[in-house]
Amino acid sequence: MRFDLPFLHTIFIAFLTLFPVVNPIGSAFIIDPLLGDLSFSERKRASKKIALYCLAICTVSAVIGSWILKLFGLSIPIVQVAGGVMICQMGWKLLTSDDQVKGEKETARPQKRPVDLDNILFYPISFPMTTGAGTISVILTLSAHEEEINILNHMMNLSALFLAIVLICLIIYIFYSNTARLIHRLGPRGEQIVNRLSAFLVFCIGMQIAWAGIKTLLKS
Repeated sequence: MRFDLPFLHTIFIAFLTLFPVVNPIGSAFIIDPLLGDLSFSERKRASKKIALYCLAICTVSAVIGSWILKLFGLSIPIVQVAGGVMICQMGWKLLTSDDQVKGEKETARPQKRPVDLDNILFYPISFPMTTGAGTISVILTLSAHEEEINILNHMMNLSALFLAIVLICLIIYIFYSNTARLIHRLGPRGEQIVNRLSAFLVFCIGMQIAWAGIKTLLKS
């Protein structure tokens, strides 16, 4: 395999295509309320798991994603509707949560239970909040458009796509690990504003994802 200019160009194009869909910077602020009571070391471990989950989701989508959807008779719009509903539910819970109640819970519970955290790292944080139906549809498009050419070129394009995915997941890890530090600099009031705004954005994103799936289903 030659790492020539076309190969690097494919990595660059795949990265630019995936970055706005995944939006690791904006997603970091959106999921921060879900990781808000972790220490920095715990947050780094959680961010590492999220990045690895996203890497696995994107890689599987690139290699056998379309086959899996066909196997279970699922479509991207259905995934969008289901994921959007779950995100809306989580956003609503964050919006209606009381800061005073949260403080009482933190006082009564000195440390966060790892089991509870592990239950949300893959679903819904990694999927569909970070790498959702939009990311999968883009990856399926990028990985499928070269199927009619020879196997070597197809493997080259899959390799380039995989490297772009690795870069995206590295950025996810960096921003997810350090978001709390940035929010902490804003102070208590600024942190509260960011958390409420993030919760509202979570709800809106869920609505948008679900509506996109509903529109596609209605058109079909």
